[in-house]
Amino acid sequence: MKRLTRIPFKRKNQKKTDYKKRLKLLIAKKPRVVVRKSLNNILVQITKFSLDGDKIEVSTNSRNLVKLGWKYHRGNVPAAYLTGLLCGVKAKQKNIKEAVLDIGIYPSIKGSVLYASLNGLVDAGLKINHSKEILPSEDKISGKHITDYARFLLKTDKEKYKKQFSKYIKNQIKPEEIPTSFQEVKNLILKGDKK
Repeated sequence: MKRLTRIPFKRKNQKKTDYKKRLKLLIAKKPRVVVRKSLNNILVQITKFSLDGDKIEVSTNSRNLVKLGWKYHRGNVPAAYLTGLLCGVKAKQKNIKEAVLDIGIYPSIKGSVLYASLNGLVDAGLKINHSKEILPSEDKISGKHITDYARFLLKTDKEKYKKQFSKYIKNQIKPEEIPTSFQEVKNLILKGDKK
């Protein structure tokens, strides 16, 4: 009979898990808000530790925003905020009131997509220990910075505008309308919270 050998800390060697950081999060004995990103999507989950493996209590993906009318990129700061807000609303419905943030092996960058999700969770009413300085500005959360850049390009370099926002143009949506769409989707999420 062949003896199975297990590679200790395989995920650490693959740079997928920082075990020291994970242990600190588990010591808090609170649910973990796990935020993960790809180029086109944001995933926000609330998990609880179990010896059999983490149990996912709430899970939200930025793809869920499409059903609420979000037509824009699903991997940017406004989408991350809305995904966090949606996850926070769902968490409250499951009586989850507080958690700790788990950004995994991503670097901690002030105002990033990860912290936009955190901002959404906090605005939904979840108690998560954080510093306000790391959160994105209101303009960045609403997508105003994208709108301002799009308007600037329209005035100064229409070819660059067409190249930069080609997917939006192809789908007949305007980047200048992101803040309006953001507010509409945010209102829908909060309306669901009041039901």
